[in-house]
Amino acid sequence: MARIFVGNAYALLGPTASGKSPLAMQLAAKLPIEIVSVDSGQVYRGMDIGTAKPSAAERERVPHHLVDLVEPTESYSAARFRADAIRAVEAIFSKNKIPLLVGGTMLYYRALASGLDALPSADPAIRAELDEKAARLGWPALHAELARIDPAAARRITPNDAQRIQRALEVWRLTGKPLSTLQGKSREALPFNLQAFSIIPERADLHRRIAQRFDAMLEAGLIDEVKSLRKKYRLTADLPSMRAVGYRQVWNFLEGSVNRTEMRDQAIAATRQLAKRQLTWLRSFSGVQAVEADGDRLAAIIDQLAADRAGGLAG
Repeated sequence: MARIFVGNAYALLGPTASGKSPLAMQLAAKLPIEIVSVDSGQVYRGMDIGTAKPSAAERERVPHHLVDLVEPTESYSAARFRADAIRAVEAIFSKNKIPLLVGGTMLYYRALASGLDALPSADPAIRAELDEKAARLGWPALHAELARIDPAAARRITPNDAQRIQRALEVWRLTGKPLSTLQGKSREALPFNLQAFSIIPERADLHRRIAQRFDAMLEAGLIDEVKSLRKKYRLTADLPSMRAVGYRQVWNFLEGSVNRTEMRDQAIAATRQLAKRQLTWLRSFSGVQAVEADGDRLAAIIDQLAADRAGGLAG
C-alpha cells in the first residue's frame, strides 16, 4: 500500500488583486501542489469572469478544489466551506500531494483555522419571514430590533448588513439566546497542521491592480456574463451571489440605475473597500507570515515546502 503523506497544509492569503493566484501557480509548477480555493465567489457555477476563476487550462494543469460547487441561486456558508475544505485537504494528502489553500475570503479562512461557533443551522422559514419583514420595514428597522435583544451583536453589525442582521435574528428566534453569547464556543480543532502566508502589497500598487483587473473583466465580457446568468437563473439582487463586488454594480447597471462609467467607478471603489476589510482581517490573524509576490521570499517558501515534503515522505 502506498504511504499517505500527511504533513502541513498551507494557505496563501491576501486582498483581492494582490497576486495570490499567479504565485500559487508558480509554486505548483515546482512542487506537487493541489489548490483549494478560499473564495466565496468561485463556489458559484457560471460566475467566472467577475470572480477571476482559474481558467480551464489552469485547472487542467493544477487541480483546483471548491470551485463550481453550487448554483448562483443557492447559499454557501462558512460551515460548509470548513467541512468541504477539510475533505479536500485530506483527499490531497491521500495522493501524497501538498494542499495549498488560496484566496481572500477571510471569514472562510477563520472558520477553517479557528473552528466554528456552536450555532444552529439556517432555518428557511425564519429567513423568509425576516426577508418579508425587511421588504416592508427595511433592514435598519430589523437592526433596531437586534439592538434591543443583542446590543453587543448590533454594535458590530451595520444597519444595512442584511445577511448578518438576518443571521443574528434567526439565531435569537431558534435558541432564545443572543448571538454574541454563543459565538466562540465549541470550536473543533483541525485534523492537520495549517501554516499561512499573506501577500500585503503597497496601497497605491493595490489600487492600480484593482482598477486594471476590473477593466480587464469588463473587456473579457463581465456584463454579458451577468446578462447570461439573469437569463438562466431566477436571480434577485439580494442573493449572496449577486451581492458580490462587481456583480452588484453590473446588476445595477443592467437595471438602469447607473451608467457604465458610474458602474465602473462604483465597482472599483467597492473593491478597494473589500481589500481594506480583507487587510483588517489579515492583521487580526496570528501566525500568518507576510511574503512578497515574487523574488527571494518565493524561493524561501518553495524551499520550506520541499523540505517539509521530503521529511514527511521519509518519516
